[in-house]
Amino acid sequence: MLTITRELHDAIVAHARADHPDEACGVVAGPAGTGRPERFIPMLNAARSPTFYEFDSGDLLKLYREMDDRDEEPVIVYHSHTATEAYPSRTDVSYASEPHAHYVLVSTADGTGPDDAFQFRSYRIVDGEITEEDVELVEAYQA
Repeated sequence: MLTITRELHDAIVAHARADHPDEACGVVAGPAGTGRPERFIPMLNAARSPTFYEFDSGDLLKLYREMDDRDEEPVIVYHSHTATEAYPSRTDVSYASEPHAHYVLVSTADGTGPDDAFQFRSYRIVDGEITEEDVELVEAYQA
């Protein structure tokens, strides 16, 4: 199960809506070994595409160095789908290289207004196998 604060959930959704009609992408880092998403890191979709996302390799290298310096790891890797449901594509599965990460997809296919419907779903993707997991929204993490 992915446990995430409402604030982080809303930030991911806002990023997906802001970048629509292109796919949005980013990471939520957390303290290494905790599995707790804490630091929202929106990234630029280097592909600038409504059907595909790609992290800029330089930005990604900088991010991983920064996370290493802060003793963090990617807890959530997220992106949006602008015309399809929030389910990993074959390309998404091929890019899933973090076996401990939650892969969050947000679909903005139904609209981009503040009251429009959207999907927010989380998956584990390990060795090409997709497993959907529940998402629990909390106001704050328990100590």
